[in-house]
Amino acid sequence: MRSFVRQVKFRILFPKFAIACLCVCPAVLEAEDPKSVLARPTDTIEFPRQLTEFGLASEKPLLAGEGPNDWDSRVRERGWIMREDDQWHLWFTGYNDSLSKDRFLGYATSSDGLNWKRWPSNPLNTKGWIEDACVVKLDDTYYMFAEGADDVAHLLTSKDRVHWDEQGDLDIRQANGQPISVGPRGTPTAWYENDRWWLFYERKDLAVYAATSKDMKVWTNVCDEPVIGLGPSAYDLYAVAVDQIIKLDGRYYAYYHASALPQWGEWSTCLAVSDDLVTWKKYSGNPVLPVNPKLPGAGSGMVVHDGTIWRMYTTHPDVRIYYPKNRRSE
Repeated sequence: MRSFVRQVKFRILFPKFAIACLCVCPAVLEAEDPKSVLARPTDTIEFPRQLTEFGLASEKPLLAGEGPNDWDSRVRERGWIMREDDQWHLWFTGYNDSLSKDRFLGYATSSDGLNWKRWPSNPLNTKGWIEDACVVKLDDTYYMFAEGADDVAHLLTSKDRVHWDEQGDLDIRQANGQPISVGPRGTPTAWYENDRWWLFYERKDLAVYAATSKDMKVWTNVCDEPVIGLGPSAYDLYAVAVDQIIKLDGRYYAYYHASALPQWGEWSTCLAVSDDLVTWKKYSGNPVLPVNPKLPGAGSGMVVHDGTIWRMYTTHPDVRIYYPKNRRSE
């Protein structure tokens, strides 16, 4: 994904007529006038208030880096929070450059999504590189899509959330079946529906692309043009990457992080909507979570439903919670 010191860091083809149709879709439908950001909309059919209006971040982080001699003295990038029944699960990336240059996977559990207990056997991996995790459960298997070294996306699987088996780098192809060019393909975000996997990935945080697969062995771009690009407003003029896809009332929503600075360094959380996972419209009130100078970051945002409301969490460079405005979890 991104860092302050940048580390240059599905073969299921659509029918030809489908590819042709998809490839003429613009990256973003109805690009917003930058002036419209000044007039923040409230509740709309496309962008319901429950997904766009959140209060202040928790004053203290729910989970942060440990001591200077610990493997996770610092926490970074997208973490992934999943609620199953009455239990909450968090996978996060920890690191300590004085001990290793790699990035390792941590795990924590909670009964309320607020008070987290680190897994005693952390880190879950002792070699390799795992960060920017996205976890999808299908049947009895957990699939983790994550960044590896040099921002190359890879896949891991688990039956128990703790022991993860490496499945290798993702083989991503152009719409014509040829491999995409060498280089970063990071912040992998997955969605599964109708026996098809969707993968959203960024290249140098400059654009988001979409690919699909039936078997997760070969991923094929639905179109070789970005589905979410930079701008035209200032808040995402220099970086974009999808953090999460959810579906609500028949529409798809993508939370994505963005930067308004050429050198990045400050991040916000934004929202876009789609009816088909290919053509996306950005929320005119973006960013949903603006840059907050009093906090170390407001990026890598995702929502989790607690049974009553959608909670917003950010995980970079620590884990914080944002409740919907004027509402509380019961």
